[in-house]
Amino acid sequence: MIDIVRLHIGELAFNIIIILVKTAIVFGVAMLHVAYATYFERKVIGHMQVRLGPMRVGYHGLLQPIADGLKAFFKEDIIPSGADRPVFVVAPLIAMFATISSLSVIPFFDGFVIADINVGLLYIFAMSSLGAYGIVMAGWASNSKFSFLGGLRSSAQVVSYEIAMGLSLVGVMLMAGSLNLSEIVKAQQGYWHGMFLIPQFIAFFIFTVGMFAETNRAPFDLPEAESELVAGYFVEYSGMRFAFFFLAEYVGMIVMSSISVICFWGGWTLPLFLVNALPFLGEIPGIVIFMLKLYFHIFLFYWVRATLPRYRYDQLMSLGWKVLIPLALVNIVVTSVVKFFL
Repeated sequence: MIDIVRLHIGELAFNIIIILVKTAIVFGVAMLHVAYATYFERKVIGHMQVRLGPMRVGYHGLLQPIADGLKAFFKEDIIPSGADRPVFVVAPLIAMFATISSLSVIPFFDGFVIADINVGLLYIFAMSSLGAYGIVMAGWASNSKFSFLGGLRSSAQVVSYEIAMGLSLVGVMLMAGSLNLSEIVKAQQGYWHGMFLIPQFIAFFIFTVGMFAETNRAPFDLPEAESELVAGYFVEYSGMRFAFFFLAEYVGMIVMSSISVICFWGGWTLPLFLVNALPFLGEIPGIVIFMLKLYFHIFLFYWVRATLPRYRYDQLMSLGWKVLIPLALVNIVVTSVVKFFL
């Protein structure tokens, strides 16, 4: 009996160590990507506008993210005298931890996931909704009209576009028969096209638009519209608290891009017809395929920001409630009917 207990304790300790190692790897790689996502965004948009972007710190500005991080770390942490101090302090932490915890259920390649839970998609949406609380709390606690308006806009935006995003993925759930992200990737391998992008192209369009709105990115960056609200909900923040909001935004981009890759682009796999036609593609590691698809989606954020102007607030709400949600409901009905008869 004692030997059995020791064996179970040993297995438990081993599993905990594995989880901690996976967590450290995912967190470290994610932070590195966040740092250089800012660099490449400035570079890509700079070249799109016939500029060079960062050039001063390091070769072609490669050390600029490190310089920005050090500057934020050593900057004075200012709390306005009229602010609700406890809420003001905790708001950026909620926003940051909600987005970072979403990384725990994302399978980056076959077998590599921190928590392979059966309700992975629901967990992602739950954490995304929780992150909005941090934004709303920051807007209210700052005791600033600009911050307050940014927080109100964000709450309304999240309510509108999370409904459309959730409904857009119902078609994927119906086709895969699971909410587990790994199972969704494996279900796509059973089709000749190897991805749900082709039968669910309407859902992909809805999810992509919702993805920009959910992460407060252009052309839906109304909560932090510089020309109207200075910087929106985090206008009163400085130092590391400001960096936490910045971190939450870019991790949110990675999370949403990963969900799109997993649900519509086949995750870490390639279509079978492509692998059969070009056998050498089957030798490419799954993590490389996943990351290339992920980088394409992150580039899409930059491209849209450099191309499209910001929507008016009434246009933003109308698009969500009058276009995307009805379209998502139609997609669910069509997918259900096709699934029933086929």
